[in-house]
Amino acid sequence: MNVLRWWWGLLLAFALLALLRIVLPLPFANEIIIFSIYTMGCSFLLGRVGYISFGQPAYLAVGAYATAFYLYYFGTNAYVGILIGIMAGIVVSLAVGLFFVRLRGDYFALVNLALAVIIYYLMQKVLADITHGDNGLWFLTNLASTPVLDISRPDQFFIFAFLIAFAVWAFYKYIDDSIFGACCLATKINDDKLRFLGYSSFNIRLFAFVIANTTTALAGSMYAVYLGFVSPEITSPARAADPVVVTILGGLGTLYGPIVGAIAFTGMKDLVSKVIGNWELIIGFLLVFVMLAGEKGIWGTVEPFLKRMFSRAKVPPGAGDSGVNSR
Repeated sequence: MNVLRWWWGLLLAFALLALLRIVLPLPFANEIIIFSIYTMGCSFLLGRVGYISFGQPAYLAVGAYATAFYLYYFGTNAYVGILIGIMAGIVVSLAVGLFFVRLRGDYFALVNLALAVIIYYLMQKVLADITHGDNGLWFLTNLASTPVLDISRPDQFFIFAFLIAFAVWAFYKYIDDSIFGACCLATKINDDKLRFLGYSSFNIRLFAFVIANTTTALAGSMYAVYLGFVSPEITSPARAADPVVVTILGGLGTLYGPIVGAIAFTGMKDLVSKVIGNWELIIGFLLVFVMLAGEKGIWGTVEPFLKRMFSRAKVPPGAGDSGVNSR
């Protein structure tokens, strides 16, 4: 029963996501899953560790370009390309994290934004001979069929992305329930008390930083494989606020906020943009409303009602009157 209680929320959430695939176009469903993984790293940094990062496009580009370089210049196996993207995310996150996690607040946000700008111009100008600049790297025709699931095909890529997203959410749920997750939250709330208890706040923040940005690099690798194309636009500083906006929109510090926020953000981008050219204006008004309503986001507002509904469903009929009848 304890195992079922731990898993039932994840199973229910992803069962609903699978049902949405019936009514949603395949490209839309794939974009939602990848974008929610992308947002999950930012949500963990902001909600658990207290780091607001406008540099997530940089780590997205690290994973995407590492995968693209392999698939364009060296090999054809998409699985290997994704593994290389994950490894690149770990290496880069660890290298810059040794310096970045020493900063807090605005300094951390700005230095990550600066990293995104640096990588953008590296890919666009400095390394143009390798990256082909704004023309990007096209390798869709290079992708070979993969065993078990042929992720070069969009329909089977959806199954692969769905399973990866489920594994990512199970991993973060495990972290939330662990001592490490509690320590991450402690670095955000009371860093002095954490160090008084004998924990290294620097090591905890560094490990959390690497986990979050490796998740972002994973999303970049999946974008590269799904699109068969990578350009510097993937790390454009103009899109630096997107994962932060989706995090707040879905629900800061919540497990399922990134999924809900990705659905709302992507849906409004695709639907509202057909009617209004500057669709970001609607996102801005909605974000202001969410912040004024209590900063809980869409999922943070809905979750308490769902918990009360399920708790009432578990109470046997007449259980509340047993004490009165016994008297």
